[in-house]
Amino acid sequence: MFEFGRDLRKIFAQARESEDLGWVELIGVDLLKIEARREATDAGRVSCPRPFQTECRAAALWRDHARRTGAADSLARADRCADSLVRTAVGDEQIAVAAVSRAQGLMLRFDLCGDPVHLDRALQTVNAVAPPRKTRPAAALSAVHARISARRARLSGEPEALLDAAALMDVARHAGATEDVDLRMDAAMLALEAGVLQRDVRLLDQAGRDLGELVEATSPDHRPLTRARALALCGAGLAALASVAGHAEAQVQGRILFDAAADQFTPDHSPLDWAAIQTLRAGDDALPMMVLVQAETLTQGQGLIVGALARERRGAREVALAETLGDRAGLDTLERRLHARMATAAPLDWVADQLVMGEIMLARRRLGGPEPRSLGLILAEAAGTAREMGVTVLAERAAALMGRG
Repeated sequence: MFEFGRDLRKIFAQARESEDLGWVELIGVDLLKIEARREATDAGRVSCPRPFQTECRAAALWRDHARRTGAADSLARADRCADSLVRTAVGDEQIAVAAVSRAQGLMLRFDLCGDPVHLDRALQTVNAVAPPRKTRPAAALSAVHARISARRARLSGEPEALLDAAALMDVARHAGATEDVDLRMDAAMLALEAGVLQRDVRLLDQAGRDLGELVEATSPDHRPLTRARALALCGAGLAALASVAGHAEAQVQGRILFDAAADQFTPDHSPLDWAAIQTLRAGDDALPMMVLVQAETLTQGQGLIVGALARERRGAREVALAETLGDRAGLDTLERRLHARMATAAPLDWVADQLVMGEIMLARRRLGGPEPRSLGLILAEAAGTAREMGVTVLAERAAALMGRG
């Protein structure tokens, strides 16, 4: 009888011993969780021949599971593995590897849940380690330092900080991290954000070229998730170019790329990626409401940025539908639902609900209702909380609503 788990592990046996974990993109999150647990268990065995390397792989697998599911437990397990690596590291190479693992976990926690404190801790972790003599761990340390700096620069929005972060990206590449896919993705994202901020078509074109090269270099048969994430960023880049330069064709092409990325993700293979791409497509009226409901369901209750975005997009769609129908009672029902859940909502979910509340007030006014007296205060509080959490996209949506008010 064919035993799926055992025989599949035989297929991936050689790949599992490799430091390149690209093969995990081919398996679903359930099997990924099994693999992560197995590696963590093996690392703790007395008979394990390479406990440090095995635990390092376990940490990476738990991080990937968290990245694809948003599971808080997986994040915690990755952190525990990284802490164990820090305790057991011997020599400058292992110390650097352990620091990189801990910093990557903190950086992922910021990416998933916000809060710049995690970036501060990640930077402290990296800065506390002397560069190792060997090229590979030194390149990994340089790469993670550059990626942390890029996130901090994007939060600041200051042109000088963005330039400094871009320079660190170049240093990391020259240090030997040219094959680091995450570094390449972050470099393109940094150029994209700088191009939007400075309304610089040249930077947007550069980001597009970098992402195009990444898409070409990643096969859908071997690195489907990386390819899909790059396609989604390409779509975001074209949408930004359309906004900056007024290119209607770029807007259409961006939507096509979003659709192409969406085809690569499924809710069972990478639920968080799937939910993220659906929130990006939420502006498309052709996207069924049930898709947004599913995206919110997959991400709710975990304090995730994607969860808050899905919550806000679904709420905005419901408000728009009620307004189209002239359904004032429906708006009242939505408002009561928001009030009922805001008291216990996580900070980012609270921000999302405040934004939907603003949408309700504006919709009422357009339907002939009174001027929304507290709209400015509601949106200002939402924007402030979003900025404190380092989630600029929600802060920008609050600012856009204030402009409409």
